[in-house]
Amino acid sequence: MTLLPRRIVVAGHAFRLHESTETKASDAVMYVLIHGVGMSHRYFARLHETLPESARVISIDLPGFAGLPQPERDLEVPEMGRLLAELVAMLGPERVVYVGHSMGAQWVLEAARAHPEHVAGIVMIGPVVDERHRTLGAQARALVVDTLGETPAANAVVLVDYLRCGMRRYLKQARRMVEYSTASAVQSIRVPVLVIRGGDDPVAGSEWGHTLSAAARRGVLTEIPGQFHNVHFTAPHAVGQAIEGWASSAH
Repeated sequence: MTLLPRRIVVAGHAFRLHESTETKASDAVMYVLIHGVGMSHRYFARLHETLPESARVISIDLPGFAGLPQPERDLEVPEMGRLLAELVAMLGPERVVYVGHSMGAQWVLEAARAHPEHVAGIVMIGPVVDERHRTLGAQARALVVDTLGETPAANAVVLVDYLRCGMRRYLKQARRMVEYSTASAVQSIRVPVLVIRGGDDPVAGSEWGHTLSAAARRGVLTEIPGQFHNVHFTAPHAVGQAIEGWASSAH
């Protein structure tokens, strides 16, 4: 699969988009894949490839990540979400399904709240912050446990992206992450919501997944057995099938 990168600046903030050149339809649903804190589009590559050629699929690097210039000031979750929504509106989609991993789930919730008119659904993979981990220390411990269960390939991608992001940038955004109430935001969403988690994910637990899916007006929870926090990287076909099955029945 070949991804065509391009850079777009929104309100002074640089985004990088990666779109498949093999897409066969431009008027179908558009999947927008949003990484978590410290990460980039790279760990979405396998999921990107499994999603259907009949849809537009775009992976986005957010401002301050993946080597992009850092914002002059630290952005709160709603601010990043609004910028993302403005970017997606520029692309002119008829129907958008946002797919966010970890903190990316928070950003896509805010994007959907900012510009709901074309949003067909939201997929939250390993969403944070689990009520068991409401501090930076608790998040760090859960991530360490997760690292022990991830594949070497997944850990390598995470490590390289974290190094590119830098600890200062990571911690600033992680503080925003733990302050944000994901459950409250989900309650305000009117479109269908799919929550996906690895069955052994120590960051986003099963009880938390049930809480979020129950909080949504039309929520569904899917758990992929034997997988950890980066389930979209280690089990992309299972995640892709879950998304497609849900999308076909929800709309």
